[in-house]
Amino acid sequence: MAEKKKYNYQQYTWPEIKEVVKQQPVVMLPVGSVEDHGRHLPLDVDNFLIGSICEEAARRMDGKMLLLPPVSYGFEEHHMDFPGTIDIGMEHMLHFVLDITRSVARHGFSRILLADGHGSNMPILDLVARRTVLETQALCGTFLWPSLARETIEEVRESEKPGGMAHACELETSVYLYLDESRVKMGEAKKEIGLPPSRFVWMDLMSSSPVLLMDHWTRFSKSGVVGDPTLASKEKGEKIFEAVVQSLIRLVREFRDYPREPRQDMHTSSGQ
Repeated sequence: MAEKKKYNYQQYTWPEIKEVVKQQPVVMLPVGSVEDHGRHLPLDVDNFLIGSICEEAARRMDGKMLLLPPVSYGFEEHHMDFPGTIDIGMEHMLHFVLDITRSVARHGFSRILLADGHGSNMPILDLVARRTVLETQALCGTFLWPSLARETIEEVRESEKPGGMAHACELETSVYLYLDESRVKMGEAKKEIGLPPSRFVWMDLMSSSPVLLMDHWTRFSKSGVVGDPTLASKEKGEKIFEAVVQSLIRLVREFRDYPREPRQDMHTSSGQ
C-alpha cells in the first residue's frame, strides 16, 4: 500500500482538512498544458516540469506546503495547428481556476499560489490571483517557474538572447533530460528561432519584450520549437531544477508569513 503523502491535499479526509487548515500551509496549484514541444519532447512538458518542481518542493517542506491536484490543460488556441494540443478558452479557464481558489479560500486557507508551467497561462492566472484577493479573504499570487531561478539559468545558458529560451528550448529540454532522459528524442532536436528581427517584439522566457504579441504559432515555427534545444544537457537541467526547487521553498516560507495590513475605508476615515 502506498504511503500517504501529507503534502497532498486530496489524500486527506474532510475532518482532517479541518485540522490542516489550523496550520495554515501555503496551498499550491500547479497549472500546465498539453501542447506541442517540437519533435523531440512529449506533449506533457509543461505538466511534467511544473508538477515535478512542486512535488519535490512540497516533499521537502514537511507540511508547510499543501499540493492541490493539478490543472493539466491551458490556453492554447495559438498552438492548435499542431496535432495533439488541447485548448481551454481563456474565459473558461479563468473561471475554472477561480472556482478552485474560491473553494480553497472558503475552507479557510489564507495563502494560495498558482504555479504556472505554460507562459500563455500567465495573463489569465494573474487575473485569477487578483480576483481571488478581491473576492475572498485569501492572499493569492502566481508565478512562471523559470522566474524563480534567473541567476542560475543565466549562468548555464549558452543559447542566444533573446530567442534561445522560449519554447521546447535549451531550458525546457535540459530540465526534461534531467527528470526523464528516456523520453527525450535529442536526435530530433532542432534550433528554430523564426520570429522576424525586432527592437520591440521577441520571445524569451528570461526577458520579456517591451511589446507583447502572440500570433498563431505555425506562422513562425514549423517544428514547434522557438529556441535552441540542441544546447540542452542533463547537467544544466539538474542545476536549474535544484535552483528552482530551492527558490520555491524560500518563496513558500516567505509567503506563508507575508504581512497583511487591515483594509481601511478612506471614505469614512481621514487616514494619516
